[in-house]
Amino acid sequence: MTSAPITHIQSRDNAFVKDLRRLAQDSTAYRKQGRVWLEGDHLCRAALARGLVPAVAVFSESFWPQAPAQYAKTAIKIIVLADALFADISGLESPAQMGYVVELPAPPALLPDAATVVLDRVQDAGNVGSILRSAAAFGFGQVLALKGTAALWAPKVLRAGMGAHFGLRLIESAEPALLDALQVPLIVTSSHQGDLIQQQRLPWPCAWAMGHEGQGVGQAVAARAQRAVRIGQPGGEESLNVAAAAAICLHASAISAV
Repeated sequence: MTSAPITHIQSRDNAFVKDLRRLAQDSTAYRKQGRVWLEGDHLCRAALARGLVPAVAVFSESFWPQAPAQYAKTAIKIIVLADALFADISGLESPAQMGYVVELPAPPALLPDAATVVLDRVQDAGNVGSILRSAAAFGFGQVLALKGTAALWAPKVLRAGMGAHFGLRLIESAEPALLDALQVPLIVTSSHQGDLIQQQRLPWPCAWAMGHEGQGVGQAVAARAQRAVRIGQPGGEESLNVAAAAAICLHASAISAV
């Protein structure tokens, strides 16, 4: 199936197992280790489709004999874990039985003229991953996460992103001052302030700022915005989930560029 070296592990005390458990269960462990854990065939296929080479392919013992060849042949090293050990490491209720350890991509430089999503202290991992997925779908190739935003390469964000990470320029832990380098209009959104989005001719490319789930966009970001828009809510709800609002705004920009 593969020419990569294969190692079978049964012990919870193995050094690799300890590191993998941290990657799978600690949202910021990837920053210390310089590696990312991708669990499940969907994320692994998405990584392969983008040309990533797994540093390690990890399989459960029962799945290994039937694992599709493409999941193993590109890996530099293969680890086969006892089923109970894989289940203990997994961050999923139903362990996926396989995953990749990949090198954390080097932080990219900001592209001033790129269509960009700015995340201002968006803290829920599911929201962040969903926004990354929308960004990839609607042509926003750069995501700038300000300090206070959920870790972009955390396992829960990766799962919610469904592979979107691998097609985006992801910049983490930025200060608001970095926004001054953008050469595209910065737009903020609110449920209650600004002009209705459907009545606007939106610029392209542009940058959309999405704010904290409870507090919205902070003053440091709002002060740098060239435009504020709101999403009409005829049903009367107080506000939209930030991931839902992001999908609406990014889609509106994408279709305005057609």
